[in-house]
Amino acid sequence: MGNSFEVTGGLTLKGDIIPQGAKNEALQIICAVLLTPQPVTISNIPDIRDVNKLIELLANMGVRLTRKGEGIIEFQADNVNLDFLETTDFAKQAAALRGSIMIVGPLLARFGKAHIPKPGGDKIGRRRLDTHFIGFMNLGAKFDFDSKDEFYKVEAKELKGTYMLLDEASVTGTANIVMAAVLAKGRTTIYNAACEPYIQQLCKMLNNMGAKISGIGSNLLIIDGVDGLGGCSHRMLPDMIEIGSFIGLAAMTGSEITIKDAGIEHLGVIPGVFRRLGINMEFRGDDIHIPAQDHYEIDTFIDGSILTIADAIWPGFTPDLLSVVLVTATQANGTVLIHQKMFESRLFFVDKLIDMGAQIILCDPHRATVIGLNRKHALRGIQMTSPDIRAGVALLIAALSADGKSIIHNIEQIDRGYQKIDERLNKLGAKIKRVY
Repeated sequence: MGNSFEVTGGLTLKGDIIPQGAKNEALQIICAVLLTPQPVTISNIPDIRDVNKLIELLANMGVRLTRKGEGIIEFQADNVNLDFLETTDFAKQAAALRGSIMIVGPLLARFGKAHIPKPGGDKIGRRRLDTHFIGFMNLGAKFDFDSKDEFYKVEAKELKGTYMLLDEASVTGTANIVMAAVLAKGRTTIYNAACEPYIQQLCKMLNNMGAKISGIGSNLLIIDGVDGLGGCSHRMLPDMIEIGSFIGLAAMTGSEITIKDAGIEHLGVIPGVFRRLGINMEFRGDDIHIPAQDHYEIDTFIDGSILTIADAIWPGFTPDLLSVVLVTATQANGTVLIHQKMFESRLFFVDKLIDMGAQIILCDPHRATVIGLNRKHALRGIQMTSPDIRAGVALLIAALSADGKSIIHNIEQIDRGYQKIDERLNKLGAKIKRVY
C-alpha cells in the first residue's frame, strides 16, 4: 500500500512544535483566488498533499503562481483556461481531490459556468454535495448531472441574490455558495450557514477583496453583491486539528510539549474538551504549554454520570478531533462515551486499538465506550492500516505511546493532512521511520 511508518513506541517527547496552516481553510482560500484577475498573496500555506494537488490543479487551469517564500504564494487568475475543464486530465485530477468542489462557486460567479467530476477523498461514509448545488440553483443557476461521465454542471447568465436556508450547515457548501453570492446581483441571505473559523477567514478575505459580507462568525450571513473583486493578502490560521492532535499526543506519551503560536482565540471548545479528559495545559501568550503528566483523569458530568464527548457543527466540538480524543482516553483514568454523530464510518479504526490492548466497546457505528487503562498497561505495537486522514494520526499517536514497534500502512492518508509529521515529531524525540 505505498509507504508505511515504522514507529518505535514508549518514548517521551520534549520540545516546541509549530502547527502548520489550516488544511481546511487552505482548500477554500485557494479556490477564492479564481474570483479576481488581480494578484492574491496567501501565506502560511501547509505543504501537504491535498493542498499541493489543488494548487497544481489551479496552475493547470492557467492560474499563475509565484512562490514568495516558504508557505507563501502569489496567485493570479487573470488568464483562466476554461477549455481545460473539458479535458480528461481535469476529470482525473479533480476527481482525486475532494476540495476541488470549491472551484465551482468562483467559476460560476465570474465566468457563468463550471463543472466538476464526482469527487473522491475520504472513506468516512457518504458526503453529499446537494447543499452546494441547491445553493447555486437558489441563486439562479441551471444544474445538470451527467450520469454517463459522472459530471456535475452548473451555468447561469446572471446570478441573483436571494434568501436561502441551507439543509445542512456544510462548511464547504457554505464556502462555495458565499463565493458565488459575492458577485451575484442584489442581496443574498444564507441561514444555517456554517460558521467554523475556516468560513470566518474566507469571509474576511473576501471582504478584503471588496466583497460586502456581514454576520461573519454567526450562522446568518448577509452578502450584498458587488461587480468585481480585487487582490489582497491573506494569512491562514494555524491548523486546529493539528493542535488538538499534539495535545492528545503529549498526554498519551507523558511528554512536555509547547505548541507555539496556536491561535488560541480561534480554538473554540477544543482546549476545554481535552481538559475534561484530565489534561493540564497552560496558555502562555499564544502558546499552549502541556506539562508532562503521569496520570490524567476523565471528568464526569456534575451528577457523577459518565462523560459523553460528541461532535457537532461549530462552535461545537469538531468531528476531525474525535478520533484523537478517543485514542487519548484509552490511557486516561476513567470512562467516556465517544459519540460520532456526523459521519457514519469514522469509528471503524477502533478494532486496531482493541488489538493493541485498549479497552473499548464499539456500541454501534456511531458510539464507542472507552474504559481508560490509567497507564497500568501500555498499548502493544501492531501492524495496521490507516483508513482515513484523522484516524491515521490517531493511530500514529497510539503507536507512539505503545510498547514495541508498530507499522502503519497507507500513510498517504496521513500525508494528505499533516505536513512532514514524521520529521517534526522526530525533532521532539520520537522514532518514526518512513519505509518505502
